[in-house]
Order: sequence, then structure tokens, then C-alpha cells
Amino acid sequence: MTPTLPRRLARIRPRDPQAPDEQFFAANDALDFESEEGKRWTIIGTPFPNSRANAASPARPGWEPGTVVDQAEFSFLAPSVPANVLGMAHNTGQPGRDLPPQAFHKAATSVIGPDEAIRLTPTVGYVDPEAELTVVVGRTARALTLETARSAILGFTIGNDVSARDLQKTDELWISAKSQDTFTPAGPWIVTDLDDSDLEIGIVHNGKELRSASSADLGWKVDEIMVYLTSFMTLHPGDIILTGFPAECARIEPGDVVECRVAGIGALRNPVAGAAWEDPAG
Repeated sequence: MTPTLPRRLARIRPRDPQAPDEQFFAANDALDFESEEGKRWTIIGTPFPNSRANAASPARPGWEPGTVVDQAEFSFLAPSVPANVLGMAHNTGQPGRDLPPQAFHKAATSVIGPDEAIRLTPTVGYVDPEAELTVVVGRTARALTLETARSAILGFTIGNDVSARDLQKTDELWISAKSQDTFTPAGPWIVTDLDDSDLEIGIVHNGKELRSASSADLGWKVDEIMVYLTSFMTLHPGDIILTGFPAECARIEPGDVVECRVAGIGALRNPVAGAAWEDPAG
């Protein structure tokens, strides 16, 4: 049987949006992401069936399914609007595998896209980025087995599990450390049919490459994570699962730029800025 070649899927917004929340989905089959063909995308219908949050905006001239658009004509959004954002705790190497699998929830409202700013409040303390191979769920899934786990995966993206370390020490559930607004950058696209067994994972912090690792260094592997999560909850189309961080990180502060890299997917770049949140109701 001929293996299926990887394909990129993206959630995008025209640079001339007709509505502030306009979104379309696009696909690209080029193997060289930096080639001319790699920057020409075809508009498609949503790859997330039955997900109202991930429905495409109504077609308009130049943005109908089948239309080819140049990458310069749009910006990349986070690859989905998830109902659930989940991460795996303590999932590095044999020490992670020696522990029972353990997940944590991140707020769906913490998700941002490529080039959006990670915003740090003045009192948040020490904050690290974590580059992670991230699963994007393609269908409603419950009670998966090792034999069926892959059928629920649309593909993989890059996630940045931004973590406030001081708050992790005082919040045993990690919600304040992991779920702050902007603390889950994701993107820039989804890659389907990707062999995730040994992908290099790393961070470039202010232009400096930190020590990388591999998805092979994860304690619990992707299929096992899917089985574990769906043993107690239902996953939905568009949900994202950050699988763990085996590489080196460095403290981020306003003014920094952090780039998370996963081989076979690409790079997710986000600036870091300060934040002083206000009540949106005034």
C-alpha cells in the first residue's frame, strides 16, 4: 500500500476581513513548505465535522472552496477553536512512564495563534515556554483503544504550554499557572499523516537555540495518551492535546520572542509582552 503523504491544513483569516471573526480553512499538499507551491493554499470546507465553533465563514468572492490563495493574502489563526485543551504532566522519559498518566486542563480561552503576543502580568513571576508536539482531534471520541486511537486524530500542530512556575508551586491543580489568557499559543497549521515517533522538538529564545529533544523522549506516547484521556472524557473535533515537553526552556519576559519548533511541522513564533488586564465591561 502506498503511504499517504502529509498534508497541511490551516485556519486562516483574510487580511481584508469582512467580519472581525471571519475564518476559512485551507489546505496545502506541497512537501517543501518554503517553495512557491508551499505558499499557495486551496480553500476547503471545515475539517471539523459537526463543530459549530469550527465552521467556516460564508463563502465570498475569492474565498470559495477550491479557490487558490497566496499566503500573503491571509494570516494564520490557531488551527482550531477547541472545546478542551489538555496537557500531559510529568511525561518525560522513563521517570514519566513510571508514573500513572496524568492530564491537566488548560482554559480554551488561553489559546492564541501565531505571532500573537504572550502577555505577562507584572505579578506572574517566573514563566517558561514549553514547545510540544500537539494532537488535533478530528472527530468525537470516547473509549478509544490502541487499535482505534489514530482514527480520532486529524493531525499534529505545535503547542506552547506557557507555564508560570511560581504559581505551579502554590496551585496544586496548576490552573492559575497554565490557564492565563494567551498561555497556549498553537499553530501555525496542522500536518496530517505525520510519523510522530521521533520528531525533534526545541525552542529558539531571542534567537538562541536551546537544547532540543525528541518526541521519542515522551514517557507516554500519542496513542496511549488518546486511550487514557478517552477512558474518562469525550473528546470533540478541534480539541488539542499537548503531549509533554522533553527539551530545554528558558524564562521569558516582556520584549522576548519565543519560537517553538517541531520537525515535520515547522515553527510557531510569538512575541512576549506585558499585560494589564481590565474588565471588558468597563
